[in-house]
Amino acid sequence: MNIHEYQGKEVLKQYGVTVPQGRVAFTVDEAVEAAEALGSPVVVVKAQIHAGGRGKAGGVKVAKNLDEVRNYANEILGKVLVTHQTGPEGKEVKRLLIEQGCDIRKEYYVGVVVDRATGRVVLMASEEGGTEIEEVAAATPEKIFKEVVDPAVGLQVFQARRLAYAINIPNELVNKAVKFMLALYTAFIEKDCSIAEINPLVVTGDGEVMALDAKLNFDSNALFRHKDILELRDLEEEDAKEIEASKFDLSYIALDGNIGCMVNGAGLAMATMDIIKYYGGDPANFLDVGGGATAEKVTEAFKIILSDSKVKGIFVNIFGGIMRCDVIAEGIVEAAKQVSLDRPLVVRLEGTNVELGKNILAESGLAIVSADSMADGARKIVELVS
Repeated sequence: MNIHEYQGKEVLKQYGVTVPQGRVAFTVDEAVEAAEALGSPVVVVKAQIHAGGRGKAGGVKVAKNLDEVRNYANEILGKVLVTHQTGPEGKEVKRLLIEQGCDIRKEYYVGVVVDRATGRVVLMASEEGGTEIEEVAAATPEKIFKEVVDPAVGLQVFQARRLAYAINIPNELVNKAVKFMLALYTAFIEKDCSIAEINPLVVTGDGEVMALDAKLNFDSNALFRHKDILELRDLEEEDAKEIEASKFDLSYIALDGNIGCMVNGAGLAMATMDIIKYYGGDPANFLDVGGGATAEKVTEAFKIILSDSKVKGIFVNIFGGIMRCDVIAEGIVEAAKQVSLDRPLVVRLEGTNVELGKNILAESGLAIVSADSMADGARKIVELVS
């Protein structure tokens, strides 16, 4: 789960991370009131969307008076920002962060991530702050320094200090930088984050080490432990189909293709998307209905797939182990009738009660194409949508 920058900064403040003073605004008038309350000679007007690259897209402006705050707020609110993370459709700005300006002496990057290679949490840092870390990794990887954290003891002071020296934090501010990194790591662990990224971390003319931006993502599987974080969820920033899927405990991710997929099991779902691509098609989604799906759950899954206007055909690929093929078949028939299915549908069933499931489909009177294997099904649905 993602949250906005201003929310991430409020979370980090709880752990002693220094951030600029700021207020959220949902209207132009609120933006001006927030700037007036901050009393800073310079304020920054920042678009709040769940995506990076806002500055390059015109979503971050520096204002030197209240008239400029009003003009920039009026310009950014309601604007659709297109960045490298939003896709070509972009995201509409519905809220702003009005933040006091600061005397930036130097920008750095600090991030905490889970490293799949080591299976551990890693603290990364670079003196190339303010630049996308992917660009730094591609162009100058030697400027990224890492400390692998032993989960038994956590991030150690000497590791944070080593990183601070590696990225050339001024000597007189090393202790503050160490404190900053330790606090960031603690927040990452205690809040079950999947990423905690500060880009840029800045040192200021008055000797502060501060998070000028903050990106926190959270492990959705751990949100039951963090009701306070769950309350920060902005549903307007999420795909409506994914929100609906979460209500029925369906694992759904929207993609850009035109072949809807309904599969049981994440591994089989990935393989299904791969084989569709192999035969020249494009999956419209990842959808795992899970091992214990009911007919009602399958019906809702069908509705969610069909709510995507890009879907030109559907491939249902089920291996019935825990799940029974007859239950899946009943759900498919019920869903097809409810939504008046008008697109090609290919179904491959295998496993428990497979013959019973196939009979249900055959006797439904619906135009359902049966497949003998996963490859056969993928080939047929690609041909039908073409």
